[in-house]
Amino acid sequence: MTQPESSSLLSFPCEFAVKVFGNKNTEFETAVISIIHKHCENLPENAFSYRPSKDGKYLAITATLTAQSKEQLDTLYKELSSNPNVLMVL
Repeated sequence: MTQPESSSLLSFPCEFAVKVFGNKNTEFETAVISIIHKHCENLPENAFSYRPSKDGKYLAITATLTAQSKEQLDTLYKELSSNPNVLMVL
């Protein structure tokens, strides 16, 4: 049995971590931070964490935010995924 499209396993608002991968460069970092701030206001200073790959070529940015709705997360994922500097969004 499938669940209706409007249902979600999450109860909003909730804390949610978005992990974004890309090449380690200023354009990637700036784009990701800008997009996340556009969709999530009032992020705390410690909302972002950074982890470079072993060889330093790639960077993972994790943003922990308070998601207000499924629509907010869908829009955020869509914009992050469509950015040419982003390789993957989890």
